[in-house]
Amino acid sequence: MKNRYRVFRRGWGTYYCEDLVAKSQTTLKTRNKDEAFRLVAAKNETENAPAFSLHLARVYWKAGDPAAAKRTWQHVMDEIPKLKKGETKTRWLTAIKDKAMDSIRHLVVLETQAEHFLKVLENGSISTNIYLRRIHNFALDMSWLPWPVLPKNRWPVIKFKDKRGITLAEHLAIVTRELNPERRAFYQLAWHLGASQSDIAFLEAENVDWQNHVISFARKKTGSVAIMRFDNDMAEILKDLPGSGPLFPYLRTVRAGDRSTEFHQRCVGLGIKGVSLHSYRYAWAERAKTAGYPERFAQEALGHNSKAVHRAYARKAKVELPSLGEYERQRKVVADGRQISAVP
Repeated sequence: MKNRYRVFRRGWGTYYCEDLVAKSQTTLKTRNKDEAFRLVAAKNETENAPAFSLHLARVYWKAGDPAAAKRTWQHVMDEIPKLKKGETKTRWLTAIKDKAMDSIRHLVVLETQAEHFLKVLENGSISTNIYLRRIHNFALDMSWLPWPVLPKNRWPVIKFKDKRGITLAEHLAIVTRELNPERRAFYQLAWHLGASQSDIAFLEAENVDWQNHVISFARKKTGSVAIMRFDNDMAEILKDLPGSGPLFPYLRTVRAGDRSTEFHQRCVGLGIKGVSLHSYRYAWAERAKTAGYPERFAQEALGHNSKAVHRAYARKAKVELPSLGEYERQRKVVADGRQISAVP
């Protein structure tokens, strides 16, 4: 059988490979004759016997990494949480217990075929799709996989359920019915701050600057600092909370999942459907958009990568635009006020 690839040497000493079918030439990046011929021979073997070449590649890979022969996907899963902290680590520890992944836990990484992953994705959920991608990419980054098990464009598309923000009427109904003062204040602050439930639960009195009416806290998920001014309505809520130490001494000891369950139970009791604690973030973003709050301010408040901000400012919330004449009159009133205040 005629070989598809041949070796030739340029005048400056570098060896090249020529594809006789595609009529293309690529450098082998070597001046060593033996090395060049071995590389081209490997390309011809792959062309003539791809299955054997794949098996040979695995043999070479295992020889270079002795642990590869026994490394399973469970080993990969166990290594990832070691690099995480806080809530992120907790989410990972929960994700790797997914029963849909049981079929690959004890499968050797190098022996994984595309159909193995497809079976997991078929039996799993959206969360399975997300975390299996991350596990797969982690194995690639660690050089535990010589090539992707599934090409990037062959992964099933991730389709999230449509989420909505909680309405003011729903929020007031929940707050009115809530008898526990700590939990009621927690929901009220969620409405005003739009922060994640963990960020609110771990707030302390020291986070509140009463002199400047500012509340600041480090986000649990990213570590970045959020700094927001608070109005009189929010000040009234904060005054009823402890003046020192944790603002929510009990709720900070409760798991995030349990706080979500408690909120869901209150929604069920009131017949409210389609919302969760995270809906407060969507509601805050939609309110900000409707009020004409600049997007950069909303990003600072909720985080630059917040899906709530992206969704609300892209399409969800509606903005009532003032007429041009009204906007001009407002600017004139502001300008005249500045001139008057400037007169000695």
